[in-house]
Amino acid sequence: MSGKEMDKTLVLIKPDALKNSLTGYVLSILSEFHTGLCFAATKIVQVNRILADEHYAEHRGKVFFDPLIEYIMGQSHYPKEPNKQRVIAIVYLGADAVKKVRDIAGPTNPHVAREQKPGCVRALGTIVPLKNAADEVVGTRMDNLIHASATDEEAEREIKLWFKPNDIPPFLRSYPVKQSDLHYYYKGKKLFTSHEPGSICLLAPGDLAWESDLDTLQGIKNGKPGAQSLESVAAKYLINEIREV
Repeated sequence: MSGKEMDKTLVLIKPDALKNSLTGYVLSILSEFHTGLCFAATKIVQVNRILADEHYAEHRGKVFFDPLIEYIMGQSHYPKEPNKQRVIAIVYLGADAVKKVRDIAGPTNPHVAREQKPGCVRALGTIVPLKNAADEVVGTRMDNLIHASATDEEAEREIKLWFKPNDIPPFLRSYPVKQSDLHYYYKGKKLFTSHEPGSICLLAPGDLAWESDLDTLQGIKNGKPGAQSLESVAAKYLINEIREV
């Protein structure tokens, strides 16, 4: 494959879709038969705070940010059932992947989706009012069933946030990779190149990493932070970890 055939996008089947048994519907409507796109990678993720925070980084400080984090972490729909707090993350591959999936997903707002594009996935979603301690409505949360990358640039950032290179078969990778020549450990929002008690090993010598992630780690090690944060690199290595780091 080459060129546009290697276009990729990230889809997240969110907790509300899982709770309403819409997983099969979403997978069917996004199938290769309908879209010409194929799976490049998929995983079941119990979303932790660092991953949720980095995924929705652009919304930090907004009134709906914390409810949005609770939503993607599954705490809104399964507050007492941590075993059900999960999303399905999928990388779709093929020409015009971002546009094709966005067209099927429909407008972000479920009310707008029902009005402008009935039959799209998000038309089955809902709007949840957000209230303060005085029971006053201060905003809304859109329970819109799936996430779909908005641009090719966003797709690259999000795929690298949710997936390691080895989560994707070699011939289906679009982004440059590089082997680490050092150990990199993470603990308490800090980077180490030797083991610290309680730290997690992000990379060991010989491990494959996204080239942009390795550039970030090397920059931080040398006191020159790059365009992305340490947390955005570490997030994927903490997926489904139960340790506090």
